[in-house]
Amino acid sequence: MFEHLHVSVNGRDMHVVAAGEKSSPAVMLLHGYPQSWSAFEEVMKLLSTDYYVLAVDLPGIGSSADIGDYCKKAIAAHLAKLITSLGLSRVVLAGHDIGGMVTFSMLRHFPHLLDAAVIMSTAIPGVAPWEETKRNPYIWHFAFFAVPDLPEAMIAGHEPQLCNYFYDTLAYNKAAITPEKRQQYAGIYTTPTALHTSLGWYRAFPEDEKELAPVRPMDVPVLYIRGNKEPGMVSSYIDGLQKSGCLKATSTLIENSGHFTPEENPSGVAHAISSWLKGR
Repeated sequence: MFEHLHVSVNGRDMHVVAAGEKSSPAVMLLHGYPQSWSAFEEVMKLLSTDYYVLAVDLPGIGSSADIGDYCKKAIAAHLAKLITSLGLSRVVLAGHDIGGMVTFSMLRHFPHLLDAAVIMSTAIPGVAPWEETKRNPYIWHFAFFAVPDLPEAMIAGHEPQLCNYFYDTLAYNKAAITPEKRQQYAGIYTTPTALHTSLGWYRAFPEDEKELAPVRPMDVPVLYIRGNKEPGMVSSYIDGLQKSGCLKATSTLIENSGHFTPEENPSGVAHAISSWLKGR
């Protein structure tokens, strides 16, 4: 079912998992924190009947080499070269959480590579309601992860507890993230490279805000997906995206899902993406 690819990008290995026919339209999936490509396993199975689906381990996670730069523009630039290295063009890029931030940076800087974009369950640095999100006391980890060195010292050896905290706090359908998956993810983020990389994503937020602040119209259609049990008004995210230049942004809610939509309701996510793409 799945083909594991190892693609050299700027001399660094990128782990990509593919499913479906290469002749079909390409959909590339980007995971968030604290997960890996396998967050999309069930979504991939469903989409691969009509699309060439690729899920990527972000740089520094799993089998993908670290690139040493954690701002979303740098990650987007690396993914842009990955797309061309794979011989793809005009892909549908879909990102969840941190992957959604990278997807937005791709929209900003490499729109010529995208046919459409899907952003799932995330706020975008510099884009409303970002400031409101940062002030939310339940998003305490933004500030903690940004502290130099201390998080590495405190998290090391406690990765399963930290990962489970996020799954149990942010998921509505908590059982969807199985014990096996939890163990797998914790094992990935136990490595010093993945731990440092994941904290780097948060430490780069101030730089991301500056990179993404300029507004210019973007013609690429954007679908914003959010779990219907996740706090926050989806209209505020669409308003922010449209004011940031995503003039063709629209939204949909995924039933019976909190933050981890691709695993909590994979059929809902796959149907939302497929029906939106076919109805454009």
